[in-house]
Amino acid sequence: MNLIKKSAIAPADPGQKAPAHEIVYQRLKAQILFGDMAPGQAVTIQGLTESLGAGMTPVREAIRRLISDGALTFQGNRRVKVPEMTVADVEQVTFVRTSIEAELARRATKNMDADTIQSLENIDSRLDAAISVGDVEGYLKHNYDFHAAIYAQANAPIMVDLAERLWLRFGPSLRVVCGRFGTQNLPDLHKEMMDGLHRKDAEAVAMAMAQDVEQGMNLVAAVLAEQDAAR
Repeated sequence: MNLIKKSAIAPADPGQKAPAHEIVYQRLKAQILFGDMAPGQAVTIQGLTESLGAGMTPVREAIRRLISDGALTFQGNRRVKVPEMTVADVEQVTFVRTSIEAELARRATKNMDADTIQSLENIDSRLDAAISVGDVEGYLKHNYDFHAAIYAQANAPIMVDLAERLWLRFGPSLRVVCGRFGTQNLPDLHKEMMDGLHRKDAEAVAMAMAQDVEQGMNLVAAVLAEQDAAR
């Protein structure tokens, strides 16, 4: 399941080519989500059109959507940047994420079939392989794929959309966390989630999801606090 190019809510029809603005949106979204654009990094609209090999109109449309998502802010002089999170921001994002994503996991558990569970096992195996070799990009992408694949089974598109927007808010900071702690020291309660999914224990899956989210966000808060102290 490749969730970098497709939305977890409404995957594109493989027989129909996506419009240019959607392709650009998904590519920019992936760059933000996986930390290729760092918190506080400013880029010009012209620079994005050149790096993406896209026209000005689809780039502007993609930027407009990402600003609406809270993933970019407009700086003037045709520049945009990835917002920098504060410790207070992390506290709010953690509260909302644990609430929404635990409920998505709870609902998804009831809809899981054997094939989907096996797909999740495969994603988690790729995630473990990325962790073992310190592959930060692989870790970020497979971790996202694992969560998104669970949420896609919840039949709750409004909550999935909210979760997706929150991931865009903290994704760049998670890349910073990986650089600070390394992949092998990051929390991972995916095995506990998989055990709950096999047992169809929705409450156990929801609890593991909430703990996974909280532990990861606590690391983000710790790194931001260190940065504040160093200033």
